Amino acid sequence: MQTKVNQHIEIVTLWDKDLTKEHLVGIKELFDNEYAALYGAWNQTQPYGYSPAELHALAVKDGQVVGNVGMQRRQVSVGNQEITIAGTGGVLISPSYRKYGLGRKLLSSLQEASCTIAAVDYGYLGCREEVVPFYEASGYTRIYATERFVSDDDQITVIEHTGSPIMICSGTKAVKEWPTGTIDIRGTAW
Repeated sequence: MQTKVNQHIEIVTLWDKDLTKEHLVGIKELFDNEYAALYGAWNQTQPYGYSPAELHALAVKDGQVVGNVGMQRRQVSVGNQEITIAGTGGVLISPSYRKYGLGRKLLSSLQEASCTIAAVDYGYLGCREEVVPFYEASGYTRIYATERFVSDDDQITVIEHTGSPIMICSGTKAVKEWPTGTIDIRGTAW
């Protein structure tokens, strides 16, 4: 899927297996610029201990990746219901391309993919409090629940956490249909 943002930047949505070497170099550069000092070099299959993406929305200018958002489909439980989510992470925009709305456009591209090629019930992400307004402006709704996930450190220890922002958006189901109860994401967070 490809969308023109303007004559110079395009948004492309690609499965991880379809990324080119140039895409991977650009994604690595975005991650390393943001996180290498804390976590070391980016690894496509285990980026900083959280879940890798299977589908990417990329902002590309003149063949160079200047923005990335990734998602991974996962079957989770919420209370006593099973749902499929698109766990979203790796929202990164090159510093020189921030303030142009690329983050929102990339999230919108993945939201569209969540209804079509990836066909999940909901988009899902956890974030810091200070970026909640950005995600709300990008079509996400904040929910309040306890989240259960596996530790990034050993990928065995189960952690239950309440209080950090959890954001969802519609996929094939409307946000108002989100079930209640503890969210078990059955793996590491994004």
